[in-house]
Amino acid sequence: MSRHLAAFDQLSAAERIRLLQDLWDEIAADPEGVPVTDAQRLELDRRLQDHRANPDASVEWAEVKPRLLSR
Repeated sequence: MSRHLAAFDQLSAAERIRLLQDLWDEIAADPEGVPVTDAQRLELDRRLQDHRANPDASVEWAEVKPRLLSR
């Protein structure tokens, strides 16, 4: 593994970001392959239940994103 990290260190910041994006895209292509702990599953279930009980409490990403970017 350290051999791979040494090669990683030789990349520019932009190349590192691109590599990480590519790795993430590959992982995200198979969501079933990403383990979820019992605690995470419980939290996801809780959030889904909250959303179903009160869907109007949610805010669309299109509304949130500009507010975050303006900070």
